[in-house]
Amino acid sequence: MSKSLSCFGYPLSIFFILVNEFCERFSYYGMRAILVLYFRNFIGWDDNLSTAIYHTFVALCYLTPILGALIADSWLGKFKTIISLSIVYTIGQAVISVSSIHDLTDHNHDGTPDSISVHVVLSMIGLVLIALGTGGIKPCVSAFGGDQFEEGQEKRRNRFFSIFYLAINAGSLLSTIITPILRVQQCGIHSQQACYPLAFGVPAALMAVSLIVFIAGSGMYKKFQPQGNIMAKVVKCIGFAVKNRFRHRSKEFPKREHWLDWAKERYDERLISQIKMVTRVMFLYIPLPMFWALFDQQGSRWTLQATTMTGRFGAIEIQPDQMQTVNAILIVIMVPIVDAVAYPLIAKCGLNFTSLKKMTVGMFLASMAFVAAGIVQVEIDKTLPVFPQGNQVQIQVLNIGNSSMTVYFPEETVTIDQWSQTDDFLTIEIDRLRSINISSPGSSVTEVSHEFEQGHRHTLLVWAPSGYRVVKDGLNKKPEKGENGIRFVNTLMGTMSVEMSGKVYENIASRDATEYQFFPSGTKSFTINSTEIAQECPRDFQSSNLDFGSAYTYVVRREGNGCLEVKHFEDIPPNTVSMALQIPQYFLLTCGEVVFSITGLEFSYSQAPSNMKSVLQAGWLLTVAFGNIIVLIVAGAGQISKQWAEYILFAALLLVVCVIFAIMAQFYTYVNPAEIEAQFDEDEKKKKAGESNLYSNLEPVSQTKM
Repeated sequence: MSKSLSCFGYPLSIFFILVNEFCERFSYYGMRAILVLYFRNFIGWDDNLSTAIYHTFVALCYLTPILGALIADSWLGKFKTIISLSIVYTIGQAVISVSSIHDLTDHNHDGTPDSISVHVVLSMIGLVLIALGTGGIKPCVSAFGGDQFEEGQEKRRNRFFSIFYLAINAGSLLSTIITPILRVQQCGIHSQQACYPLAFGVPAALMAVSLIVFIAGSGMYKKFQPQGNIMAKVVKCIGFAVKNRFRHRSKEFPKREHWLDWAKERYDERLISQIKMVTRVMFLYIPLPMFWALFDQQGSRWTLQATTMTGRFGAIEIQPDQMQTVNAILIVIMVPIVDAVAYPLIAKCGLNFTSLKKMTVGMFLASMAFVAAGIVQVEIDKTLPVFPQGNQVQIQVLNIGNSSMTVYFPEETVTIDQWSQTDDFLTIEIDRLRSINISSPGSSVTEVSHEFEQGHRHTLLVWAPSGYRVVKDGLNKKPEKGENGIRFVNTLMGTMSVEMSGKVYENIASRDATEYQFFPSGTKSFTINSTEIAQECPRDFQSSNLDFGSAYTYVVRREGNGCLEVKHFEDIPPNTVSMALQIPQYFLLTCGEVVFSITGLEFSYSQAPSNMKSVLQAGWLLTVAFGNIIVLIVAGAGQISKQWAEYILFAALLLVVCVIFAIMAQFYTYVNPAEIEAQFDEDEKKKKAGESNLYSNLEPVSQTKM
């Protein structure tokens, strides 16, 4: 074991560990930020398959820590495990970077890989190696950092875990901002495309830097040798205790203080005491996945909530998926404040704010964050348009003719001026939709002959009493990701095509409407191509300034001078509730994370015996995996129609779990594993000393005496 050098009272070795963790987290989150887009846009998988592979990869990253912990505590030790698996990790990052080079199999130089299966196989190999690497080192790095501190440095060790968590989030924050910027660059040997090799290559380089930095501090680390296959001993000891207790279940055998004491016939007291420490902590872990079930929804439910809100903050404009960075930004701000201000103030007030009390407060704050999310959702719901239920249809009328038209619905009559649209969709029960009739001044009535599809919106295009067309809108909810739906209606006599921001509406028939295509916020340019446009007439036009979550119909018609005019009508209004209203829920969740997650890391380390610290860290990480499983179960088991009700349900569930955890925490007794193990060492020394004294006091027996 090397002598520990110090800086500002901290072991100098931890600075290498912190830089290593920052670079590794930059590498992991940077790669993860563009993974789904890589699957969808480069490999060509659909959204469902891309999402399924992505979540499988993330789940694997949280299951492999157990493997890493077993290797570290039983075989290689933490230092060699981190080195070995970091090499595997770096290779994995390099492989996935190579898999994204389209020129690798683009032999005909058309910009498309000729053998996509090669890229798929390489990317899967890369992801498996990354999952093994990142998951394997996850429990070892934090525990190895804790190992660098001496007895009596508990306060500094606690602060180290706070700084360690800060490094994680700083790496995550920077990578999720930088990597997408790298992705949109153009690169390639024979054809220029989105630069996935660069976007994956930078995280791979950072992982290599992480490995080099960690090796550079090698001479300063305190390294503990692994103590054999400890997990096998633990499993055998627990198995023997259960079996022995079952054998002696009758009342004639006296009860023992703890169920593990039934293993004393075969196993020494030190091992039994160590297993007691681990099982007590593992028992406390049982309620914890519920916290992660709520926490991880900021990347799913909360992002979806943001798509129904507006991201304009004055001159600044934020996309819905960028709101997730609020958590990382707040972590970077809140960790120093909580550690340097909040905790010392609580201590000065004389309150005994133990680790388990901190974790209880963290769970409560996360629960309140979901209450806040529910309140925001209620406000959003007030602004959302009403879409048809399963037994309803919704119809709006768009008059593209040169005279006013009257449309007779079963219970309502509407008159629409030329080149105008009804103010809103008319909702009609399908069984009441017996007939719809059209007329104009001085003309006969024409009945609309069409089978309306229930549960959908429809637009009735009219231009004469006998001239109409029914179009199914295809939008039964707000556009996803906060984008804006745009469709075109052609009123020219011949076909036309429109190109808007790289997307094409081809061969639009006369007096027909296209399907919606979706665009982010901002003003879009579009070009109309038709044989009916005179050479002197403009073909390029500008859209209105698009906000978030709206849908429009653009009607193209000929003006009196023979040139084209474009008029737009609003089908779905833009979002009006600001994403700024999500900041309180992110603030509450981040405060909960700071006092729950950092404390959990430190608690898992401080309560673990020296030979099982990585195993207990892995157990802590497993609670994250089980939290994700809870989300899948709850989401799949019951479809709650109102989103605010689902938020309140999750908040109530965590509140109940919080109370249960608080009660469990009351019965937990904090231990100092180092003191307990030192006592065992002292007892063993005394025992050996007693045995040696016994032999030294025995006089030699001569043959004469015999």
